[in-house]
Amino acid sequence: MASIEAPARPRSSSAVKRAFERYPFLPALIILVVLIALNGWFQPRSLSLVGVTGLVKTYLALMLLAVAQTYVIYAGDIDLSAGAIVSLVNVVIVGVMAQWGGDGVTIVAALAIGLATGLACGIVNGIVVAALRLQAIVATFATSIFFTGLALYIQPVAGTPAPTAFWRTYGGRILEIPFVFHVVVLFAVLLAILVRTRLSLRLLAVGDGQQESYQSGLPVTAIRMGGYALCGVFAALAAFCITGDTASGDPLVGGKMTLFSIAAVVLGGSALSGGYGTVVGSVIGALIIGFINSLVFFVGTPSEWQNLVQGVAILLALMAGVLVGRRARA
Repeated sequence: MASIEAPARPRSSSAVKRAFERYPFLPALIILVVLIALNGWFQPRSLSLVGVTGLVKTYLALMLLAVAQTYVIYAGDIDLSAGAIVSLVNVVIVGVMAQWGGDGVTIVAALAIGLATGLACGIVNGIVVAALRLQAIVATFATSIFFTGLALYIQPVAGTPAPTAFWRTYGGRILEIPFVFHVVVLFAVLLAILVRTRLSLRLLAVGDGQQESYQSGLPVTAIRMGGYALCGVFAALAAFCITGDTASGDPLVGGKMTLFSIAAVVLGGSALSGGYGTVVGSVIGALIIGFINSLVFFVGTPSEWQNLVQGVAILLALMAGVLVGRRARA
């Protein structure tokens, strides 16, 4: 009896499948290209150097916070206090600059204090979640209230101005290149280094299987605490950017950014269950949110409808990314 052989799959199909498995951010990248084209169609000036610079200045803080969230999600955790850390670091550095003066030495000292503040917040989250083994979603919600309370205690009302030298540097140029692009290059170098560190790989391993990681001898508690510490540091860097963009202190400035950062991570192809994803995808996800917000404005959406349209557009982008990824891997 003749045997019936299944038809061989084309090699190109296997190559596409491997590409989407290796680079989970590819669906998000496709969506980003479409959004860039649409923005250019409705507002050609948005793709000029001035337009791109403005977009990067506005959404660089969200990109950094999305990366911060990614390192926590790698291990299967979540941080609902990330936006509150941004608010706290924002008022801390503005308060230090206001008290000590606005010269270069003071600004550097204030930024160092801000980094230490973000790191301390991350360590607190790591202790309550990893060491004390509280539920991450509840524990970090509680610490977000605590950090917000500290920010309001330090600066009860928004509006304290940042030193002119600080925000002019952030919005200025170095060697005729916008300062924010220098920041982006440093940011990319830092991420390239972190991707190759043992901590990043261990966070992914813990997210892929916490029990298996314990059994293989990995220090799971220390690894998860390291993820939260990294999250705190990147949240502090996000606070530096948002302070340079707004030129003032606001104890509630990071409130809405937490959920946007989580949405950016998911849009970028990372799994909330942990063990799968890339920081590149999270950055692309943050850019998708930025271009969606710009597009909603460019098409002339009435102000009372903008939040609704933005939410629907983000949901559609997420659905499209999931469908494209599934079809490519099928």
